[in-house]
Parts: sequence; C-alpha cells; structure tokens
Amino acid sequence: MRTQTYAARVVQQRDDIPGIYGDVDFSVEPERFDRDAAPDDERFAKHRDAVARVFDNPALIETIRDYTMTGDPVADAYAALIPEHGFRTLVDMLDEACERGVEHVDNAPPELVELIRAMEHTPDWVDMALVEEGARAERIPMATATPFAIRGAFLATFLNKYAAMPMTMTGTLSDEAAAKRVFETASFFTATTLPGALARHGKGFQAAAKVRLMHSMVRFHLMSSGRWDVATYGIPIPQVDQMPAGTIGTFMLSARLLRKGHTEFTRAQKATVELARYRCFLLGLPQDLLGDTPQEIVDLLTARHITLREAYDDETCGALVRGTLDADLFDRSSIRGRVHSRLENGFSRFVLINSFLGGDAERAESIGIDFGAADKAAAGVAGGVVFARTAFYNLGLRVPVVSGWIDRRLNARLAHLLDMYGHADFVTDADRYKLAAA
Repeated sequence: MRTQTYAARVVQQRDDIPGIYGDVDFSVEPERFDRDAAPDDERFAKHRDAVARVFDNPALIETIRDYTMTGDPVADAYAALIPEHGFRTLVDMLDEACERGVEHVDNAPPELVELIRAMEHTPDWVDMALVEEGARAERIPMATATPFAIRGAFLATFLNKYAAMPMTMTGTLSDEAAAKRVFETASFFTATTLPGALARHGKGFQAAAKVRLMHSMVRFHLMSSGRWDVATYGIPIPQVDQMPAGTIGTFMLSARLLRKGHTEFTRAQKATVELARYRCFLLGLPQDLLGDTPQEIVDLLTARHITLREAYDDETCGALVRGTLDADLFDRSSIRGRVHSRLENGFSRFVLINSFLGGDAERAESIGIDFGAADKAAAGVAGGVVFARTAFYNLGLRVPVVSGWIDRRLNARLAHLLDMYGHADFVTDADRYKLAAA
C-alpha cells in the first residue's frame, strides 16, 4: 500500500475527533484510490479528452485524494457524542435546534452549536438570490421527472463496491429499507425546492442537517465496529462520494454545454447550479468540490470517476441493485398505482442505463438490470408523461392570466409528492444494523 502525505486538515481529523478517527493511519492511501489509472485505460475510451485534461491537473487529483479521506468534521464531532448522549437524544436535540434555534436547546453541546452555526453561515461564494431562482425553476423537474427517475439515480450509487460498502455493511437495504432510502432521497431534494424551504427555519435546512447527522452516525458506527477496513475503503461516505448525488444534474448540464462549445452558463442555468451548490454546502461539502463553471464541474466529477478504482461484485453491488429494483415503492392496490409503478420501474432502468452506464444495455444485463421490450415501452410512456407535464408547467408559468394558479398548483403537486414519499426520518440506528466485515 502506498504511503502518502495528506493535507494537514485531513490528518487533523484524528486529533479533533478521536472517537471516529483516532485509530486511522493517515499515512496510507486506500486501495479504492486508483493511483494506477492512466489516460489510455480502456474504461476511459469514450471520454478520452476530458480524462486527459484531468490527468494534466495533478493538483485536482490530490484534492480528490484528500477528500477521499475526509468526513464531515463538524457533524462527525456531534455524532461522536453517541456514547455520552445516545442516538435518539442527538437526533431530538438537532430537530429542536433546527426548529427553534440552538440557543433554545437545553444544555446544547458545543458540537451541536458549531454544526448549526456552520450551516447558518452562508459563505460569500453563494448567491442566495440565484438560489431562490433555481429553487423555483427546479420545482418543475421535481414534480414531473423525479417521481419516475429517482430509483434509477439512486441505483447509480451501488455500481462500485468501494462506494457502496457502507450500505452493505450496515445491512440497511432490505426491500423495505431500500424503498425508505429512495423516498428519503426524493423527499430531501423535493423539499428543498418549495418556497422558503432553504431559509434558516425551512424544512430543507432541517432535512440537510439530519442527512449530515445520518451520514456521520454511519461513520461513527462503522469506524468503531472494528470491521471497517480503512486501508481498502478509505473513510466511510467521504466527501467525494457525496459530491455526485448533489451535482450530477449540473454535471450533465455542463457536459452538454461543453459539447456545444459553450463555456458559460445562462442566468437560468446558473440559478440551477447555484441551488445545487447551496444544497451541497448545507450537506457539508466544501467549495473545493463545487465548481462554478461548466468546465470546473465536469473536471471535478471526472477526477472523482477516474480515481475511484473500478470494482463491481455481485455480493456487494448486485445485492443492493436487486434489492432496490425489487422494492415496491408505490401503492399497487389501485389500477392507477399499478400503472405508475410499472412506468416508474421502466423509466428508472432507462435513466440508470443511459445516464450512468453509458447506454450499455449488455453491461446492465450482466449486473442484473434487465431492459426488455416491456421496460422500454414503459420508459417511453413515462418519458411522454414527463414531457407533457413539463411543457404544461413551463407554458402555464409564462402566461400571466394563469401563472398564479399554475404556481399554486405546482406547489400543491410537490406537497402531494412529499406526502406520497412519506415521512423522512433521515436517521440511522445502529441497533438495526447487521454489521458485516468489509
């Protein structure tokens, strides 16, 4: 195993949060970080130019390497209080701090105060006016595409065993748990687009805080279990593994623009990007991982892709994929429910294959993702529904005489979807884990 010198802030985690990182050997570069990757590797054949550009930027590679060994310092410090306060108490105090203000939490630990204050301190590089514009625009895809596509996007996180291992070890992806996690993901992103949701006392702010605590609790339990292999997998749920979920939409937008020769965002596109950047900030991601231009965004996710060692095994990844595909996400007791469920399943497979597997249906089949004629038909119909609904909202919001009504209807649609997704707990309880060796 190669030994490397990490940035001082990475190593500092060991001293600042000994309850999680005290035993980590930060002289070791984990196996998951593919130091041997090269521009001419076969897996980069379709994106040779983009990959070569990143390989020519060693500083970016080292940034990704550092954040492969970085958790969430402020949330991790709070999660490390589990032995002292207990799982449930930490969750309850965080809820109260989000709803009423941390100053109203009796005997609030300094770690909780620091977490809330860090989230409240919006950095200068975030333009909140653009964030609000982005949230208004993002309501439309959340209302139209997300109900059909969220499972496919969620499945993409299971295609690499190094990134998927925390889910495997905690044993939290039975069919029932898979549905819950899919809906929690959809609920978080949907909630952040509602009016005022990202304000200090909004539901989006609270959801982000709970997601951060959930991830930190997973780190605490895995790192204290004695079964997590840092030399192989690095830090559980590192910053670089949270980056794709928060920026995949802006990455796809950026890649399309670059292919057309555009190097800057329009005002509307920039608003969407700024919303994603602010959401990621609330989730604890640093500015280093949040590009501001199409090229920066593409370079960052490309760097993460080429440095994550390629590895798919059926025991780890296949089990997660099958469990999520088999989960019944929607109520199938009515004809409408069964139709929606069928369309969603087909469209999710389409999204996964075309957005995350490069359109390679054969590879998808080899890892247990069928996409037969019935699935293609379902995906086609779902795509038509998404297109029609998107056109309806876009047009309606531009017509002054009905724009107010359309706006209210769109918000009501999002509220209905949140009800359908169910209450999102955003918690992880170690008593329900079935810890397996990494």
